[in-house]
Amino acid sequence: MTKYLHTMIRVTDPAATIAFFEMIGLREVRRRDVEQGRFTLIFLAAPGQEGEAELELTHNWPPEDGSAPEQYDGGRNFGHLAYRVDDIYCTCERLMNAGHVIHRPPRDGHMAFVKSPDGISVELLQEGSLPPREPWASMENSGTW
Repeated sequence: MTKYLHTMIRVTDPAATIAFFEMIGLREVRRRDVEQGRFTLIFLAAPGQEGEAELELTHNWPPEDGSAPEQYDGGRNFGHLAYRVDDIYCTCERLMNAGHVIHRPPRDGHMAFVKSPDGISVELLQEGSLPPREPWASMENSGTW
């Protein structure tokens, strides 16, 4: 038997990343600091999906010698995370008001793409169907998604 557990992404600013995913509807469900390995694991999940479909944030602590912390580029074998939301327009507005670029606006009322603070592409999909609505319907794509 196979059961999906989680997807892991490396993050440079856990607080900013948690705040980003909270705007989509995820919540922190547990956290573990590993002193010996100098990293923190933070698990997020949508309500009711704890232990079933989680996002693991791995934060590698800065080096003890004071050198620069790790920076991450998108892996070429990683595409995106996807989440179904109750109201794609409200979710995108919340993200945009917090300073995040909606790279692929929900012109059709169904799908949008935004990036996390570490550049992870996140697809938002509308639960059910919403009619196209301005200003989203006439917004252009921005950057890559």
